[in-house]
Amino acid sequence: MTADPLTIWTVTDGRVGIEAQALGLAESVARLRPARIVVKRVAWRPGLSKLHFLLPPRLALRADSPIAAPWPDIWIGAGRASLPLSRRVRRWSGGRTLVVQTQNPRGRLDDFDMVVPPVHDRVEGPNVFPIVGSPTRMHADGFQRELARFRDRIDPLPHPRIAMVVGGKSKTHDLPPERARAMAAEVGAAVRAAGGSLLLSFTRRTPAPARAILTEALADLPGWIWDDTGDNPYFAFLAAADHILVTEDSTNLATDAATTGRPVHVLGMAGGGRKFERFQRDLAERGIARRFNGAFEEWRYPPLDETDRAAAELLRRFDARNTA
Repeated sequence: MTADPLTIWTVTDGRVGIEAQALGLAESVARLRPARIVVKRVAWRPGLSKLHFLLPPRLALRADSPIAAPWPDIWIGAGRASLPLSRRVRRWSGGRTLVVQTQNPRGRLDDFDMVVPPVHDRVEGPNVFPIVGSPTRMHADGFQRELARFRDRIDPLPHPRIAMVVGGKSKTHDLPPERARAMAAEVGAAVRAAGGSLLLSFTRRTPAPARAILTEALADLPGWIWDDTGDNPYFAFLAAADHILVTEDSTNLATDAATTGRPVHVLGMAGGGRKFERFQRDLAERGIARRFNGAFEEWRYPPLDETDRAAAELLRRFDARNTA
């Protein structure tokens, strides 16, 4: 083992939710061992997005996608755009780079040294290390650091403080206006009954009509509806919350919420899918999340710590390979 810091690349297409998974795992490794994290965002040349599995990947990459030697000690890929590169980098590096892929690569697993899919994807293999949910950037030190940045705005708010994180349209789910109106009525009534405050944050996938409906209907509550102005208080909202509401469409949102140890209430949306149903059922069985029933019930559970568990396993495999 070298005393020099490890070099870790996170390789994604730059989408916030996908990049957060790769960065979350990389940052967790760096908390365990000195490391330098390099963010790599890749894109494919126009017209070649469906051919990069057939063409030499580095020829199909856009010129501004910086993938070239010297290769890192650890490569963490996430998302479909990274797969053609992840499957080849072990050969390019002469076997020096440990190649890790989050999510389900949906194909050959032996191109990777380690695959970190969610448990609900039901992927199995000797190099597979399933975790509950997805890798997250949330951890205790980060919570406190982010909360400190926004204390002046959050500390005066009454308890219980309710963090609400709203997803939106995806392949499996949607948030049409009628559901947004019903959601606003349910949440507004519950916050008023509890005498608390609301910390509301939207994602990029939240449809504009749904966002407008929720903002207007909940604007009279004590709290803070983030309107994309200034720094994003998302992590601070979770850190400050006594209860957390998340829509059912996102593994990332629920996993982030579960790292707090606070009650996670799941808000229904239009649509659904079996994988998400399995994920929500798993969270419920672990005592983490329940469907929102219109009231803020109290429960506790050990904060979910799956990212650190995966990081420790990643380093174990890295060390085993380099001392063999």
